[in-house]
Amino acid sequence: MTVDFSPMRAMLATVMMLSCPAAAAGEVAGDGDESPQRWTLGGFGTLGAVHSSERHADFTSNALNPGDAGASRAWSPAVDSRVGVQLGVNLDSSWSAVVQLVSERTLRDGYAPVVEWANLQYKVTPDLSVRLGRIALPLFLSGDYRKAGYALPWVRPPVEVYDAIPLSNSDGVDATYRWQVGDVHNVTQALLGHTNLSLTPSAHAQARDLTGLSNTTTSGALTVRASVMTAELSVDLARELFDGLRQFGPQGQVLVDRYELLGKRANVVSLGFNYDPGNWFVMGEIGRMNARSYLGDKTAAYLSGGYRVGDVTPYAVYSASHANMETNVAGLDLKEMPPQQAAMGAQLNAGLNQLLAAIPRQRTVSAGVRWDFYPNYALKLQYDRVKPLQGSTGTLINVQPGFRSGQPISVLSAALDFVF
Repeated sequence: MTVDFSPMRAMLATVMMLSCPAAAAGEVAGDGDESPQRWTLGGFGTLGAVHSSERHADFTSNALNPGDAGASRAWSPAVDSRVGVQLGVNLDSSWSAVVQLVSERTLRDGYAPVVEWANLQYKVTPDLSVRLGRIALPLFLSGDYRKAGYALPWVRPPVEVYDAIPLSNSDGVDATYRWQVGDVHNVTQALLGHTNLSLTPSAHAQARDLTGLSNTTTSGALTVRASVMTAELSVDLARELFDGLRQFGPQGQVLVDRYELLGKRANVVSLGFNYDPGNWFVMGEIGRMNARSYLGDKTAAYLSGGYRVGDVTPYAVYSASHANMETNVAGLDLKEMPPQQAAMGAQLNAGLNQLLAAIPRQRTVSAGVRWDFYPNYALKLQYDRVKPLQGSTGTLINVQPGFRSGQPISVLSAALDFVF
């Protein structure tokens, strides 16, 4: 596999080969086979280490990775480290299949491999294809390869944007159509599916009736992707809190109806661009996610740029997340309650506001450098100045007593990315 390391699109092509059985480098066939099958076998990985200056909370890359850099450990390998392997096969000129396994830290504190992709594809025409199975969500610029660190200019995608939707795949069906207007190439994708996640031994997240539409436009050095997605979302966390609120009659039920995440319609829209003429790049994204619950209504965005000097690429990122709703509410009216009931109500109000404080209101300024020191290997160093705004825990998890929002946090990261 030969890679031109100067333009980012060559890096992306290297990784995206893994998702396309038709890009196989060779053929494997038994003696006497009249129609040899074309196979691809490859993978990607990241070996990372992260340090956070915050001692009362942990830094994490997304809400489905427990992370443990900060309060739990001075240096953590769990935030970014992962390995993935992928097998693809072209059954004939129309049918192909792909399976991808990824091993990374999960909320269940394990590294057991999980099936990230597993789908069967049929080419209806050279421009129209249909897939059935587990499929990557076409959300955000890096949605198709967000776990393959080698394809990214940074150590990780900006957490303010990508942590807003930590889901990376769905089980269902999609259709992709390629079309062209002059020199402008388009790929339009529509999907229908669902997904289920085990968060803890007793808690699960479920997205039903997941429907999405995405269009990626490429013209010369410019790529633009727009996506919209909707799903019926349920997450059975904080059950004790909402069961407690129900005991307070109609005013408690109003809070349950407003904030409990059970069968709520969640919507996501995103728009991103990448301009990469070769020696430099600039890219950015903006997205809004409204879960109509304690997960909140939020807008997140980033802008990033870098310049390539040989095999070395320094880069910078500014990212931010904003809540489009109140993140601190009065809750239950305790004024006329008996002391014991008022004390219980005060605890429930505090618990509700603790959930709302986790809706990220945060800004991050990042600077880093990527060094492609050997074919298919890249070393990255990155510094993040993360600032959860006053009253918010930002994207941090495992928040401990003594945490103070509004204070900047320094995060140092090192990562070795590779593909094979």
